[in-house]
Amino acid sequence: MYIPYGRQSIDDADIEAVVKVLKSDYLTTGPAVAAFEKKVADYVGAKYAVAVSNGTAALHVACLAAGIGEGDEVITTPITFAASANCVLYCGGTPVFADIDPDTYNISPEELEKKITSRTKAIIPVHYTGQPCDMDAILEIAHKHNLLVVEDGAHALGAAYKGKKIGSIADMTCFSFHPVKPVTTGEGGMIVTDNEELYRRLVLYRSHGITRDKDMMQQYEEQLQQSSDPALQEAADMLRGDVIDPGGWYYQQLELGYNYRITDISCALGASQMDKLDHFLERRRQIAKKYDEAFADIPQIKTPWQQEGCQSGWHLYMIQTMERSRREVFEGLRQAGIGVNVHYIPVYRHPYYQRNGYAGVHCLNAEAFYERAISLPIFPGLTGQQQDYVIEHVIKECTAIKS
Repeated sequence: MYIPYGRQSIDDADIEAVVKVLKSDYLTTGPAVAAFEKKVADYVGAKYAVAVSNGTAALHVACLAAGIGEGDEVITTPITFAASANCVLYCGGTPVFADIDPDTYNISPEELEKKITSRTKAIIPVHYTGQPCDMDAILEIAHKHNLLVVEDGAHALGAAYKGKKIGSIADMTCFSFHPVKPVTTGEGGMIVTDNEELYRRLVLYRSHGITRDKDMMQQYEEQLQQSSDPALQEAADMLRGDVIDPGGWYYQQLELGYNYRITDISCALGASQMDKLDHFLERRRQIAKKYDEAFADIPQIKTPWQQEGCQSGWHLYMIQTMERSRREVFEGLRQAGIGVNVHYIPVYRHPYYQRNGYAGVHCLNAEAFYERAISLPIFPGLTGQQQDYVIEHVIKECTAIKS
């Protein structure tokens, strides 16, 4: 028996949706992309959605749309996958790490505010494990300092903060559709926003910075004409005919964008998965509740605490080993065929970051959590028998006499 910490749940309806696209005229840049975008936007309560090739691409284009560039600082948490910080580096900015709250494991608003400088441009709060961050406090800080908020909601599709779905609160929210996430497209990501200007920039950066939108091309040509640079005025003259009356072939590259498009095949799977999201979330809540009850009276195991007014997406179920070493517990569970994991190594402790200016960074709460944290299996297809087996071995390993 091997029980992974996470796994996709695929049924016949998902397979049929993919086959239907495979038999259609469009495998990419077709109608399934827009349909999936609308389904997610409607679910979370956002006006716009832009589907991309993966969650990292979502974070990257969100930072580009936010105007992150050289000299800008963006504050995020160290307890996250590296992409939450790497996306800032991709744009030439500087990630700044603020410590976590020891109860929620999310970024601490108090520590976040301490990190703000004149160079700070944005905040990337991560809804770690699916539990929403303290968004009221974070948004208050952002408004006070005129900062954009780009949520990393990779764990949190379907999660809610004070009655609002994650994706309807911040300037932009990024989701991931990796196979272990709430729903999957194989690989995939999405950015949702209510801001039309940000939306147009997201669409542009997703596909090479190229547009066929006549209104955008006309606006660009006017900008060229208004310049005092003779070369730009000449360029405007060259563009004028095509822009005023563009042929069906005509397009313009306005920015240096990327090929972050997602396929219709992936989006068909994602749209089918969205039909089951509420069921998936309910099953995850049931699994989490059973773990909570099983470990409630065992002091050697610290279970996750939930903030009042929040509804977690339960992407991960994290325990902390309070007496026996995490390594001993981890290795014992792996030997028993339980695919536990650790989420995550503090980002600044990776060699790349250590070599590039973060050797002196220490977030004490994050480091203390990392030393004890283990991710237990939680996914919709986990059976009761499998969970009983996990519980039995977790208790056995965590309560064993230290070697």
